[in-house]
Amino acid sequence: MNVIDSIKNEVKEIMDNDSAHDFDHVMRVYKNAQKICKKEKANETLVLCAALLHDIVSYPKSDKRSKMSSTESAKKSKIILKQYDFSNDEIIIITDAIRDHSFSQNKTPASIVGKIIQDADRLDAIGAIGIARVFATGGSLKRPFYNIDDPFCKTRKPDDKIWTVDHFYQKLLKLEFLMNTKSGKMEAKKRTKILKDYLKQLKLEI
Repeated sequence: MNVIDSIKNEVKEIMDNDSAHDFDHVMRVYKNAQKICKKEKANETLVLCAALLHDIVSYPKSDKRSKMSSTESAKKSKIILKQYDFSNDEIIIITDAIRDHSFSQNKTPASIVGKIIQDADRLDAIGAIGIARVFATGGSLKRPFYNIDDPFCKTRKPDDKIWTVDHFYQKLLKLEFLMNTKSGKMEAKKRTKILKDYLKQLKLEI
């Protein structure tokens, strides 16, 4: 068994069953990263390991430690990676990519590995799957879909801690402009159109 398959099996065993951050999410980020990696000509082994390990610690959004998820994932990943034949420099590249990928950290990763992982993770937050994930999270936190008086944040600042649709305006619609790689930007543009089309349809229905 190669290192990728071995880490994949290990991650599958330790991932929580949160529908927005489960093993299926990890594998979608893995596939996104694989596609971007080929176009960016990055080290595939480092990219795919980072993709597999990027969310091995994922505190719920309602938890005060939520913003520390990526930092804790990086620490836990370092322990796992030391079991394999990685150099210290390679472990640093992978764990830095994991630490810096999170939107809440507000960081631009230094390495191409980190840039690819951040793009791959952000792509899973938009498009059709992004819509499913945002409402899964909102439902788990018992948040109403939207603010009845101003559903689309025309006259108020978005607050996604209260209303789920606000998350589109607070984060999701911004991601297209925060992508690092050319291929990531191209895919983000397509997926953002899906978000905008959804909001247009929602406006007609409510």
